[in-house]
Amino acid sequence: MPAYLPPPDAGRRFTGRRRVRLADTDPQGRLRPDAVARYLQDVATDDWDDTGIDTGELWVVRRTAQRLAPGGAWPTLGTEITVTTWCSGIGAAWAERRTDLAVAGVVQVQTEALWVPLDASGRPRRIQGGFRDAYEEASAGRKVSGRVQPAVVAHGTDRRPWPLRRVDLDVAGHVNNAAGWAPLVEVASGAPMAEAVLTHHLPVEWGGPVELATSPGRMWLLSADTVLVSATYELS
Repeated sequence: MPAYLPPPDAGRRFTGRRRVRLADTDPQGRLRPDAVARYLQDVATDDWDDTGIDTGELWVVRRTAQRLAPGGAWPTLGTEITVTTWCSGIGAAWAERRTDLAVAGVVQVQTEALWVPLDASGRPRRIQGGFRDAYEEASAGRKVSGRVQPAVVAHGTDRRPWPLRRVDLDVAGHVNNAAGWAPLVEVASGAPMAEAVLTHHLPVEWGGPVELATSPGRMWLLSADTVLVSATYELS
């Protein structure tokens, strides 16, 4: 389970600001989990750019967790959000990033994400010294595992086609990690989530049929019975 560690006492923290817009909300005006995922990747990029380090790496997300903070609520349309992010752990070829979404100084949503750097050929590469120089103090020497548990599809799942859209593709030619949250929003049928963990086992690529499988509290995206994305969730 995600640790949702508190902000560090020392080391780098980066804060950005977002206003909840129409494209970010559900019909009830609540911030959607896929919009939160966009906020996370944007503030992570802004943080990395702010360090001034240029390695030519592309970072991809392997796993993201989101939850309502204790006593928190999903921000609503028009709300100003403070998005604060920091590195909460480093491994050999991956790093963990915590991000809090706060309204008027009160944390409403907590997130944790496992990121992996890729080299120019698209292969994972080891964490470089420049990254450690910028983020190791905040991580306080905490080592994290990059192991992702294999996903097993439950028996008796409901299945249906999940059509891909070209607008979901990113610069790597894969369905963007934020778009990967869209089927989970669909599965929730408009109900707000208390917590969710979404794991990318393999990239979702254009051209082949993708199937959405669901059972209570769980979701999978599959291609030819191979799990590409899995998720667990709890509704609030």
